[in-house]
Amino acid sequence: MAFKKRLHLSCLSIALLSAANIITPSISLAAQGQVAMSQTQAQKQLNQLADAYYESRAKFDPLLFASINGDNRYDSQLAISIAPQNRAKHFADMHKMQAQLRSIVRTQLSDKDQLNYDLLSYEIDSALHLEHFPEHLLPINQMDNVPSTLANFAGGDGSQPLKTVPQYYAYLARLNVLPAWIEQAIKNMREGIQRGIVQPKAITLAMLPQFKALPNANAEASIFYTPIKNLPAQFSAADKQKLTKAYSQAIRTKLTPALQRLVHFLETDYLAAGRDTSGYSALPNGAAWYQMRIKNNTTTDLTPDQIHALGIQEVARIQQQWAELGPKLGYTGPAIDLPQWVSSQEKFKSFTSDTEILNAYRQIDAQVQQKLPELFSLLPKGKMELQLEPELSRATASDHYTPPSADGSHPGIFWPVVNDPKQYSRVGMVTLFLHEGQPGHHLHAALLKEIDLPKFRKFNTENLNSAAFTEGWALYSETLGRELGFYDNPEAYFGHLNDELMRAVRLVVDTGIHAKGWTREAAIAYMQKNLGYSEARAKNQIERYMVLPGQALSYKLGARKILELRSRAQQALGAKFTLPKFHEIVIGDGTLPMPILETQIEKWIAKSK
Repeated sequence: MAFKKRLHLSCLSIALLSAANIITPSISLAAQGQVAMSQTQAQKQLNQLADAYYESRAKFDPLLFASINGDNRYDSQLAISIAPQNRAKHFADMHKMQAQLRSIVRTQLSDKDQLNYDLLSYEIDSALHLEHFPEHLLPINQMDNVPSTLANFAGGDGSQPLKTVPQYYAYLARLNVLPAWIEQAIKNMREGIQRGIVQPKAITLAMLPQFKALPNANAEASIFYTPIKNLPAQFSAADKQKLTKAYSQAIRTKLTPALQRLVHFLETDYLAAGRDTSGYSALPNGAAWYQMRIKNNTTTDLTPDQIHALGIQEVARIQQQWAELGPKLGYTGPAIDLPQWVSSQEKFKSFTSDTEILNAYRQIDAQVQQKLPELFSLLPKGKMELQLEPELSRATASDHYTPPSADGSHPGIFWPVVNDPKQYSRVGMVTLFLHEGQPGHHLHAALLKEIDLPKFRKFNTENLNSAAFTEGWALYSETLGRELGFYDNPEAYFGHLNDELMRAVRLVVDTGIHAKGWTREAAIAYMQKNLGYSEARAKNQIERYMVLPGQALSYKLGARKILELRSRAQQALGAKFTLPKFHEIVIGDGTLPMPILETQIEKWIAKSK
């Protein structure tokens, strides 16, 4: 009986098991199907929202968010993003998209799409950070203004190509909208005068020469007429005639009068209303405004006091290395005066022409390209060219880079600023090239156009909230001069350390100006003392920081984080660590806020172990 009972139980167990085997797969398949449908739906919603976000941003400011980043679909548009009604609509759209994003269940997305979700969330949140700060009341400065940007596009070798008839009409369309943009800028600045939100007098004086150079009573002498002077030979005679007439009329009847009104307003009303203070702390709600600029630029919550203290610490650390390096350059004086001595030495200024300087940069480029495959497993196909900064903006510009177009129609360009070739020092050329060219901005920006990413990530090199990564990566790239074989040369190594010192000095002066009440003159003196800059060079830099608060902080803070992550990975992985793979993880996903980059590195470390 006992056996039979056991047999009965066994049969029952088998029957139940069989039933389970029949029922369970159908439930599992249904559940799997629901999960797959949920994932597909969530992914579709995310992709649609990401595309909508990018298009909204590109249409809001097609110059900044599209053309300059290599998306040339909007080259005929110049939306007046500084108009209060346009600004309000933009922020309303961002709030709506923020709510839509939060309705998507993140856990239903794949790992790749979860990264897209996190980055889109970060982008939208960052776009809203400055909603309640009146950025539009400070629409122009000597570093960043729409009229000069369009003027620099006139040569056709920048971010807006001028090679076809439609491209010529696209640029003309922007010129026709520029007068309305100028009128809105004047209107905004008048409101700024009433509300005490104006540029310092020193800034207005700095930008006036630039704006005075733009209007010309003779249309054919205008910089905006440059495209007509460069009409391609293959254009038909009819097209040439129509374009010449259209450009002449636009410049003579619309553009020149508007630019003249802008110059008159700046020289009279605006200059008279300018403030004598230098930093944002003097503006209404200025402390909070500056803190938000720090957050957007550095992707951290560090306070001005914390950053200021770090800057002082870094300045001291780097200056300790001068004592060892000085004798190798032929200097035996006090260590702190090494930069001043180097800047005064004619032996480091061996150029006589712009061409010689460009050729020297090309030689650096050749050495870099030969070595890059040893340090990078991921390299872009897009090429980079060297062109000198146009004469119009040369006096106030900083060396910079513009990305290649997405379709490959124009390359990335490194723009060195050369005012007087005979006074151009060669000691800083290597580190500058590694930062602005390769492997700095170019590798990052060109790869962005080639890897499979949503548009809001692909066209993301010039955005305010990406500065910690873009500038941090470029400054980190300067440290690779050792692996690339440059820094055995004391001159090149001095240039690297001096540029690193400059970024540390920026932490001190930027926070000093905007949070600690430093005057423009005190900041200029600090930069001269610690970097050996001439007064003119220090003035140019300090006035840049005055109008772009927090942007100068992104370099050092971003680079420190990347170096910290590299060290952490080396310690965790030991012999399994490779520099090419680390670089692939850092730049292989495009532009990442520092907290998200840190998460990606931690995932890689865990997976590699």
